[in-house]
Amino acid sequence: MVNSRYSSLSRSELAVLAPELLLCGHLIDRSGMAHAIGAFGREGMTEVAIEEWRLASPVYTRRMQRALGITGDGVDVIFKGFQLDIGAPPQFMDFRYRVQDHDHGEFHLDHCGALADVEPMGEAYVVGMCHDIEDPTFDATALATNPYAQVRPVHRPPRHPADRKPVCAWTVTIDKSHEPFVPSADALVLNESAAARVELEGIDTEDAGRADYSGPLLNDIRFDDFSRSALIRIADEVCLQHHLLTLGFRRALAARTDAARALDIARKQFTGIAGLTSERLRNALRLGDDPAALAKVLRLHPALNPAAYVAAEIGSETYGGERVVELRLDRDCGAFADGAWPELLDADHLEPLNALVRGVNPRFHAAVRSADSRALTVEIGLAATPFPEASEVAITRFSTGAAFDFTDRGASLPLIVL
Repeated sequence: MVNSRYSSLSRSELAVLAPELLLCGHLIDRSGMAHAIGAFGREGMTEVAIEEWRLASPVYTRRMQRALGITGDGVDVIFKGFQLDIGAPPQFMDFRYRVQDHDHGEFHLDHCGALADVEPMGEAYVVGMCHDIEDPTFDATALATNPYAQVRPVHRPPRHPADRKPVCAWTVTIDKSHEPFVPSADALVLNESAAARVELEGIDTEDAGRADYSGPLLNDIRFDDFSRSALIRIADEVCLQHHLLTLGFRRALAARTDAARALDIARKQFTGIAGLTSERLRNALRLGDDPAALAKVLRLHPALNPAAYVAAEIGSETYGGERVVELRLDRDCGAFADGAWPELLDADHLEPLNALVRGVNPRFHAAVRSADSRALTVEIGLAATPFPEASEVAITRFSTGAAFDFTDRGASLPLIVL
């Protein structure tokens, strides 16, 4: 089994990285949906968003449950899934939970970064997100845990008055008097992907710290409490969430336009999120902007992880009198088979990679060293002057999540069933 690239990090570094990966996964849509609006209009964008989350979230929810020993089928288990989901990154999407019993619970959002992004766009976009998209996608995630689960609003935006808090409130009910949900065949398509089936390293239960998320639901996840081994697994699983959401996005695009246009939109999505993610990773880990920092960001970037899914080699050498970073992407791996992000890179399309490396230093530039049916190898060096930020990255930066700071909320407390 291939070792994780995150095994190079300390426990404290991994605890910083985990919420960053969750937030960057959430921001994928701030990149992709802008281009979906341009292609299909607001209603078409809404349909794409529903489909991508509906396809991806049940798959990665079950993966994370298995990885962290989360068992059972009650509302507390549904809420644990939310806490480790790129759809609900901690603090940016500030979910507050209450569990009444196995079949009944509720949650509200004290802060919603997604709403902060969308409210300035007008009420139609708010309804699209908070009604049209959330109704089927909340259910899709909950149903991965229990086929009788229903997530229903108590209140939600548009907000009246405009500063209403909490911004929304929901109930979760498990009702066995209803017919159990049976997903359609098309909803299960990502179950057969390499991303869904890839095997990752198990968690070392002897490692210091928490090895799983058994026991009671916590009010907040404090990643520092997990063991280094568990955090490595969490990071790899969250990267798979990124890829699975992108696979859902690509499938939704393919159903609505021709292959060339769908590919172009997918590359734009990748470009926007690639650059912003590398910038956030560099800042979170307090790295520099030299080739050594770039090599580390490449090893940690979710587009190139987990190692068992993306066959990538990163190194550095002196070439032509300059220190350069070399990246080799082997096409014989699950990511290329699925059509995930690395498959969008080729000798003629390095835009996403250039955005990624310029998130570390705007002077970095990627050039093809070799390309054939087996692999793509590029070298990344420093140009004399900085390149302008890609428009796709600038679009993604529109989100308040681009500059969001996590805070230390102290100890995690168990939520007691009343």
